[in-house]
Amino acid sequence: MERLQKIAVPLAAILGFLALWEFIVWVNGWPNYVMASPSDLPAAYARFWELFFIMGWQTLWRTILGLALAVAFGTLLGMAMGFSRIARDALYPLLVGFNAIPKATLVPVIALLFIGQHDFNTVLMAFLISFFPIAVSVGIGLSTLEPEYRDILRSLGASRTTIFWKIALPKTLPEFFGALKVSVTLAFIGTNLVEIVSPHGRGLGALFKSGETNGDYPLMFAVLIALAALGILLYYAVVALERIFAGWAERPQG
Repeated sequence: MERLQKIAVPLAAILGFLALWEFIVWVNGWPNYVMASPSDLPAAYARFWELFFIMGWQTLWRTILGLALAVAFGTLLGMAMGFSRIARDALYPLLVGFNAIPKATLVPVIALLFIGQHDFNTVLMAFLISFFPIAVSVGIGLSTLEPEYRDILRSLGASRTTIFWKIALPKTLPEFFGALKVSVTLAFIGTNLVEIVSPHGRGLGALFKSGETNGDYPLMFAVLIALAALGILLYYAVVALERIFAGWAERPQG
C-alpha cells in the first residue's frame, strides 16, 4: 500500500499540474503560438518522435557524464575541505565567488576556448554548474564529524583510513545524496545552456531553439516537458541509489 501511494501521489500531482495548465490556457483563450497547452503536445511528439529520441539521448548522456565528473571532483574537493581547516579557509571563498557568477556568461567563454568541441563544451558546463553543492555538502559533513568518535577509534588503534570508512563516510552520505539531488537539475541546466546557444544543433536544447526559430510553440513546450521528464528520471535514479547506500538515515513518517 505504501509503495502504491509513493507512485500514485506524484502521478496525481503531475496530472493535476497538466490539468491546471490546460485550464489556464482554455480560460484565457490563448492560441498555441502564444501559449501551448498539454493537448497540443502529443502532435508535436508524434511528428518529431525520432528527433526527441536521438536528441534526448544526446542530452542525457552528456548530463550524466558531467554529473559523474562533478561527483568525483566535488567529493575530492569536499574531502580536502572537510579534513583540512587550511584548505577549507582557502577554498570556500573561491567556491562561493565562482558559484555567484551567472553560468550563462561562461558559455561564450567556453565556446571560444574550445571551438568546435561541442560534446566537451556541453559536459564541461554540466560539470561546472553542478559540482558546488556536492563539494560543500561533503566538506560540511566531514568537518562536523564528532571528535569523540575519532578519539575513541584512535585509542583503539584505528587508522585514519578506518576512521574514514567506518565513521566519516557513512555520516556524510545523507548530505551527499541530498546535494546530488540538487546537482541533477543543475547539470541539466548546464547542458541545455550550451545546446541552446551552440550552432551544432545537438541535444534537446538545439531542438528547443529550432522550435523557437520556426515559431513552433508546441514543439518548444514539448521539449520543456521532455527535459522535465529526463530530470525526474535521473532524480529517482539518485533516490534509488540513496535507498541502497543511505537508506538507514531515512526516518519513518509518523
